[in-house]
Amino acid sequence: MVENKKEYIVNIESLGYEGEGVAKIDGYPIFIPGALKGERVRIEIVKAKKKYAYGKLLEIIEKSNERREPKCINYEKCGGCTLMHLNYEAQLDFKFHRVKDCIKKIGGLDYNLVKHTLGMKNEYRYRNKAIFSVGLIEEKISIGFFSEKTHEIINMDMCLLQDKEADKIVEIIRGWMAKYSIMPAKKDGVFYEQGLIRNIMIRKGFKSNEVMVVLVTTNKEIPYKEELISNLEKEVSNLTSVIQNINSKDTNLVLGDKCATLWGQDYICDYIGKYKFNISPLSFFQVNPVQTEALYSKALEYADLNGNETVFDAYCGTGTITLFLSQKAKKVYGVEIVEQAIQNARINAKQNGITNSEFSIGKSEEIIPKLIQEGVKPDIIVVDPPRKGCDAKLLDAIGEAQPKRVVYVSCDPSTLARDLKHLETVGYKVIEVQPVDMFPMTKHVETVVKMSRVDK
Repeated sequence: MVENKKEYIVNIESLGYEGEGVAKIDGYPIFIPGALKGERVRIEIVKAKKKYAYGKLLEIIEKSNERREPKCINYEKCGGCTLMHLNYEAQLDFKFHRVKDCIKKIGGLDYNLVKHTLGMKNEYRYRNKAIFSVGLIEEKISIGFFSEKTHEIINMDMCLLQDKEADKIVEIIRGWMAKYSIMPAKKDGVFYEQGLIRNIMIRKGFKSNEVMVVLVTTNKEIPYKEELISNLEKEVSNLTSVIQNINSKDTNLVLGDKCATLWGQDYICDYIGKYKFNISPLSFFQVNPVQTEALYSKALEYADLNGNETVFDAYCGTGTITLFLSQKAKKVYGVEIVEQAIQNARINAKQNGITNSEFSIGKSEEIIPKLIQEGVKPDIIVVDPPRKGCDAKLLDAIGEAQPKRVVYVSCDPSTLARDLKHLETVGYKVIEVQPVDMFPMTKHVETVVKMSRVDK
């Protein structure tokens, strides 16, 4: 048994699901953030538990040839990019093996069904939305992201995952706040009633080039806002929208429910493939548009539509996948529990001239059986659930509906594997599993799966 605060020299045997190095002493696993497979390292035990421990990396004695120098100066402090020290090909390998491991260990399935991860040509500057926290720390304004697993704001001038426009906008707002002594709404991590600015959200349409700036504030009037808007207009040539979002509660939620447009439009536009979407401050829109197109194209390929099918899209959100499916389906039914998302989905369908889609508000596990009872029989069912996966009732409803194919889009390999195992018990077989790297530099991986009905 290892001891807390004691140093050890260990060999890293593998990477854990969080991307941390895993070493073993007499079979006892130790998880070490920042260490890579194949390295020999000196560590200090920071937390020893009954079945495993966490270690702090002190020294790399033998370095992996997959290690690279992180480009970001805030890498070790900021919790955003946990894999930047790993070269990109190795990041894709890590995500490939993570999906394979879950498919085999949790799903009990053949890991040879998993294809290698689809990566990006340029793994930096891929995010179309940035949310920066703002706080007063030791009487100085800090704007940036939280350090991992803390509420400490890492003050930064640049983020290599965000569009360059975001770096410029943050500096303009930082200078404006300093000039007029405009205070953040948090002071040393505590909600500060006398303050104003809580967060800054920046959204950019990568194809439209339109930019939205959102100031998330308490319910106070923004002083000197005309000068801020003027500065943004001068420096950001494609500025489309400046919005105040009001969030007065002492909460960790980023956005409040109320928005006021200070300048320009209430929304920006962007495209996924040929489809145009209006994006408001509260709208959900995938943050990596390049890989979203790759992911949805693969889902459309797996659906294998010929134009005569009826398709159900469960957890449809604002209808992005629904629109992709509609181009090759007879009729698509989208189901989503969030009312505003369904409203956006209907608007998106209308402005794109889609006439073969229909959207319902409610739980997929309740609405889909109801549609079937009403005589709507699906040929294909597509599911894109949140991280917790599908409700078991929905999986059973899919088994009862007996569509020809199921396409499962997942943001969590563990819950994906669990649900695939369930679907195999109700008459389906996994044909192919394709990981897609939507979030380079992070541990996260999206996956799309093709399943076919087993004819008895």
